[in-house]
Amino acid sequence: MKILSKMLTALRGGANEAGEAIVDSQALRILDQEIRDAANELKQSKDSLASIMAHQKLAEEKCANLGKQISEHEGYAIKALDLNDEGLARNVAEKIADLENQLDQERDTASGYKASAASLRAAIKQAEDYLKRVKQQADTVKATENVQRAQAAVADRYSGTESRIRTAMDSLERIKEKQALKAAQFSVAQDLAAESSDSSLKAKLEEAGITSNGQSADDILERLKKKQ
Repeated sequence: MKILSKMLTALRGGANEAGEAIVDSQALRILDQEIRDAANELKQSKDSLASIMAHQKLAEEKCANLGKQISEHEGYAIKALDLNDEGLARNVAEKIADLENQLDQERDTASGYKASAASLRAAIKQAEDYLKRVKQQADTVKATENVQRAQAAVADRYSGTESRIRTAMDSLERIKEKQALKAAQFSVAQDLAAESSDSSLKAKLEEAGITSNGQSADDILERLKKKQ
């Protein structure tokens, strides 16, 4: 059981390392997608803000309309009182009370929308600033990545060029060795040919009675007789 547990742990560790390797290799692509996701969410937040502000505007317009109706009915009530028609004035007063209740509710609604809009507007501003900084840093990271990739490419090309130069130098040295060997072989062959030519000439001179071995015994005896 312990071995099986260790094997499973090792497999999980390998999967985690593989996952990290994939994330590292796709880091810039993941960063771009995350920025796009954040931008989309920010757009949705702005749409929500626009909707809240629209509701706030409608609520404020209702408040203004209710205020006008209240003022209008107050005028009706006063005219009824002027006519000593208290019953009618009471009916108008009840209408006014209902309108004022509606006005209070709409004011609360408008205030709620206004507070929500202000809060969301501040959050959007903060998110925009943050997203702007992230994009700037992402541009810097991409530029650095491009520079490092170019440096790596130059280093690889230099390494390959250096290797090819070494290979060419090795080939050149081998060619030089072969040429030197052939030159030595030609020199030896010429020497052997010269020696063979000298031996042949000497043999021909000896056959003709022409030698370079000095005086013969008869010549020496003749010289000695002259000295007596």
